[in-house]
Amino acid sequence: MASSSSLSPPKVPKELYFINREKVLNSLRQHLTETSRPLHGFVLLQGGEEQTRYCTDHLELFRQESYFAYLFGVREPGFYGAIVSSFCFFVIAAKYVYIYCLVGENKAIILLSGDYNEKYMVNMVYYTDEIVGVLQGHYKEPGKPLLFLLHGLNTDSNNFSKPAQFEGMEKFETELNTLHPILSECRVFKSDHELALIQFANDISSEAHVEERFKAIELDNPMQTQSVYISRVLPSFLSACAVLHYGHAAAPNDRAWRTMHLRKMDVLCWKLSPLHNLTFEDGDMALLDMGAEYQFYGSDITCSFPVNGKFTSDQSLIYNAVLKAHNAVINAMKPGVCWVDMHKLAEKIILESLKKGGVMVGNVDEMMAARLGAVFMPHGLGHFLGIDTHDPGGYPKVITVEPGCYFIDALLVPAMENESTSKFFNHEVIGRFKDFGGVRIESDVLVTANGSKNMTSVPREISDIEAIMAGAPWPSNKTAPSNS
Repeated sequence: MASSSSLSPPKVPKELYFINREKVLNSLRQHLTETSRPLHGFVLLQGGEEQTRYCTDHLELFRQESYFAYLFGVREPGFYGAIVSSFCFFVIAAKYVYIYCLVGENKAIILLSGDYNEKYMVNMVYYTDEIVGVLQGHYKEPGKPLLFLLHGLNTDSNNFSKPAQFEGMEKFETELNTLHPILSECRVFKSDHELALIQFANDISSEAHVEERFKAIELDNPMQTQSVYISRVLPSFLSACAVLHYGHAAAPNDRAWRTMHLRKMDVLCWKLSPLHNLTFEDGDMALLDMGAEYQFYGSDITCSFPVNGKFTSDQSLIYNAVLKAHNAVINAMKPGVCWVDMHKLAEKIILESLKKGGVMVGNVDEMMAARLGAVFMPHGLGHFLGIDTHDPGGYPKVITVEPGCYFIDALLVPAMENESTSKFFNHEVIGRFKDFGGVRIESDVLVTANGSKNMTSVPREISDIEAIMAGAPWPSNKTAPSNS
């Protein structure tokens, strides 16, 4: 199997961010009209800033703030961006101000040429010490100009977006409640340009997952598998980031799914092992949650497989339970479907499979009523995906589907000792799974008008996984099942 990708990154059209800005512009106009508010004021965002490592002069790797990247596509730090009362667009750099003006039928007027002008559809340039004068010059209403600033809670991190700040802000009125929900909702619905970038991120990530799995038998530990993944991803495009979504800062690949994100971001930790002491052992299941990013847009893929290339009967039981839930959810997804119902569907299928395999006994509906599904899958079914791995917004347009089944003492023991739920467990059989760990399968799915499209292409069936790890090519010659 080749060590570098044959995939060609798609060209990023400069219209991408123009379209995103237009979307926000139209949503803002509609909101202000519906709430009987005047169509004046400035929308002002501040981009990311370079950060040093603690007190040193070592610069951390810079990545643009996501809302700013969505609207302007600017890679460099120290920028601002604004939409003024006449709905002109500004981009303000550390030393320059770049202005986007929309006139007539939304045609851009190019008043200054140059690399930034072409790359970001820029019209005019000013110095940042002129920002107050430039903004005030475009404000034609009485009183202080009004600034709509980005401020809102990210429910995944529990952190707030940082409102823009600059010298001279006391000359403006500020409003913190309007912009964040509008901009977040706009990010949910992806344009064709955005989908092309997400698809490429999925393609290169899928390819890297196959390469890493192909070499897993030869590798000794997760650090080596991570290296294979990154080496596969990074040469393919300049703006790439391999992301591992488990472990912690000191040990990003801690053994056996070190973190399980529960609702409200509670974290359950178990089976901690120092990374340098962690090696693959015959019979282990590996869970690799990784995805590449291209031009700010990302992917998020999880694959689970036995490190020796062959599933045992117990591994097959748990893996197929999760795969069946994964496929059922994707087949059921379409506009109007309740995501909570999809979560319950995944839990029920996993419990039915565990009962069929002799791990659980009794009535599955009663198990669901007792919330035993959460004992084996203590996290959400999926999350929004886009510029952020956990993208903000409401209705899921591009969303991950990632059911899992784990054997975690901190959850199992209380349920098995509880009077009302103990009866559902086959205590003798479940003991075999004490050191099993778990399985998660995650794909990135686009919700379409009629259903859904799986954007991820990796081997999922046990027969395909074992064949890949034995050296077979992927995609295989046989036709893959729909939405699997």
